[in-house]
Amino acid sequence: MSEEQIDWRETIDCLLDRTKRPFVPIDKMFVQMPRGSVKRKGPLATFVKNGDLRGLKAYLLIVASASSADENGEWHTTLSLQAWARAFGCFEQASEQSAKTAAGKIFARLEKRGLIKRMHEGGKRDVRVQLLAQDGSGQDYQRPKTGFLRLSHEFWKSKLDERISLPALAMLLVILGERQPCELPSERMPDWYGWSADTAERGFHELVHLGIINKQSRSKKTPLSPTGFTKVNEYSVLPPYDRSSQEQALRKQKRGRHE
Repeated sequence: MSEEQIDWRETIDCLLDRTKRPFVPIDKMFVQMPRGSVKRKGPLATFVKNGDLRGLKAYLLIVASASSADENGEWHTTLSLQAWARAFGCFEQASEQSAKTAAGKIFARLEKRGLIKRMHEGGKRDVRVQLLAQDGSGQDYQRPKTGFLRLSHEFWKSKLDERISLPALAMLLVILGERQPCELPSERMPDWYGWSADTAERGFHELVHLGIINKQSRSKKTPLSPTGFTKVNEYSVLPPYDRSSQEQALRKQKRGRHE
């Protein structure tokens, strides 16, 4: 008979509440390599190509949970495999052993992509998950000081993680890394990010429907086009995912620690 489990949302909330920020800093190279690189697509493209929504959400939660470095400069979180499986939502409609197996497979995929290092502790009951460089190179992780995007903890607190699709989550990460408002031509997605224009359009449509981004169409001068004008779409992130809302949440969190 399986052990009784607390609600998996409580495990996520506990992980987030231990951190020092109300958002997750993610290196932009996870989404897109710098200009001048042979290929622009980052590790995110592999998640999209493989349809690995569960793996992507698990990775984002792992990054969120590692809020500070240890004395050796390593960023890691240690939990029992059972707790990791619960945080990943693997216990939903699954037995304890199946959930643990699913969590183990998630870790294996993230290791293969060079994003984490996994070690067993406490007689193999506990799993220490160490972050590696977010460009997928397998190098040591460094908390990004510049060139990073911010994913608000509201992604989990509002349970958006249960409702969002993989195309929408991928495009949310893209937009979060851009100056607002931003133009993101769908036809450039394969070269810039490594997934199709159709995937991008589905993501945009869902984000607008969920009230996460705003889409504005305008005419742009293109003197060599037939009419001299081209219609372009501009996207901007809405609260609570925009930069202003996150700065406000950070100030509120800091005040709370000093009260």
